[in-house]
Amino acid sequence: MTHAFQAPKGTRDFYPPDMAVRRHLESVWRSVSINHGFEEVDGPTFEHLELYTVKSGPGIVSELFSFRRAGGKTEYALRPEFTPTLGRMVASAIKRLSPPVKWFSIPTMFRAERPQRGRLREHVQWNVDVVGDASPAAELEVLAVLIGVLRRFGLTDRDVTIKLSHRQVVTELLLGAGLDEARLPAAFDLLDRRDKLPAAEFDERAATLGLDAGTLEVFRPGGQSRIDPAGVSEHFGQLLSALDDAGLASWYTTDFGIVRGLAYYTGTVFEVHATSGRERAIAGGGRYDGLVELFGGPPTPAVGVAMGDVVLRLVLEETGRLSTPETYLPRPDVFVINLLETTGLRDRTVAELRDAGLHARHSHRATKKLGKLLSEADQLRARFAVILGREAEEGRAVVKDLAAAKEEEITLDTLATTLRDRCHAKPEDQP
Repeated sequence: MTHAFQAPKGTRDFYPPDMAVRRHLESVWRSVSINHGFEEVDGPTFEHLELYTVKSGPGIVSELFSFRRAGGKTEYALRPEFTPTLGRMVASAIKRLSPPVKWFSIPTMFRAERPQRGRLREHVQWNVDVVGDASPAAELEVLAVLIGVLRRFGLTDRDVTIKLSHRQVVTELLLGAGLDEARLPAAFDLLDRRDKLPAAEFDERAATLGLDAGTLEVFRPGGQSRIDPAGVSEHFGQLLSALDDAGLASWYTTDFGIVRGLAYYTGTVFEVHATSGRERAIAGGGRYDGLVELFGGPPTPAVGVAMGDVVLRLVLEETGRLSTPETYLPRPDVFVINLLETTGLRDRTVAELRDAGLHARHSHRATKKLGKLLSEADQLRARFAVILGREAEEGRAVVKDLAAAKEEEITLDTLATTLRDRCHAKPEDQP
């Protein structure tokens, strides 16, 4: 008896076109991070469960895929985020690191939550962190590489907005409005749910905390214009000035309803939101100056941002910034068409092309019809087709430039080097 298996709920199978899109996203993340001076790191896929409960409390366990090895006593969890791993790594290596540390990673993450649009149980996530710099320059570094990634994907400041906030500013606004300090955690939790609750329910819950309608206007989009953040937080004011000086003013707005739900944020917090559509935040982050110390290291300032692939892909598709998945598949340099009765010359030719560093393929179809085989080469978007026909008996092959629709004969003994030089040549150097 056989069984029909499906992928676990909230996960994805990556067939070649979807894998090509994923690698495209990862390639942009990686190249922009490196261009901004960040170095790539990674850690284990699973950690000791305590690494997450120390940071977020025992309530986090219900959100994790946790387990014990059969017969073992140690509890582990598949990583739901990378920041605890980064904090542990920095704490254990702090003596040999030269701050500021600029790291990025592109790990797979796991969350035992109810899957929904834009949120799965397994996803790929880009993380960028600056550790060891307490100045606004660290936030500027993170926001600059974030904007660099958005730009590389083709997004503009009309497509997305970075909403900036600061915990100290929000705290002072709440206390200044008469909120009891003991109710600050509840107020922060409510603000973090602002965009998820109906307006009437949000106002009702705020009223139970003692926040009136006038106070709430400050925390709604647009209300921040009434506040001078520099007058509350010198650090935040310097960051805003640095962003303006760097020519990035059009990319951000201040929104003091953004507080971020994770308890370890200590200062600046931010989220990237699409200006249209119905997706949740594309990316989010902030300053978390106490995390390294929590894992046994010395007091160490840190700031970072994370961006998941699921929402990012949805936004890129909705804004027309993502081509059809097939276009991201690797493009062959050469497609070899064999019209001979035997395959020996074909196999030898393909091997020589590959040895020359070219991406070479050939048809596995039995047909000898040239039109169908050229159509297959076109579908693969190959640059050149090498046709092995009767000319091969005289040591030549017909080479067709599929884009220019030109063809010529090239000797077999120079075929690999000739095509290598053409594939690697600059456009202006092409014949």
